[in-house]
Amino acid sequence: MENKIKELILDLKPLINQDGGDIEFIRYEDNFVYIKLSGACLNCGFQDETITFGIENYLKEQVPEIEGVINVSL
Repeated sequence: MENKIKELILDLKPLINQDGGDIEFIRYEDNFVYIKLSGACLNCGFQDETITFGIENYLKEQVPEIEGVINVSL
């Protein structure tokens, strides 16, 4: 499951990079995907929308077991 999610994150990476941001897979735990957004995504006013309507929706379509996506700051 984790490898599938990592592949999906890699599929999203070019889209995030287009706007000067970046995305990193942190872990998959209790049906939640933990990611770290960086670059232009850090101060973007649309960060929550990107996570919920972009990343989370895409991952849930591909892996229905996923309950949500959590952005962590390390």
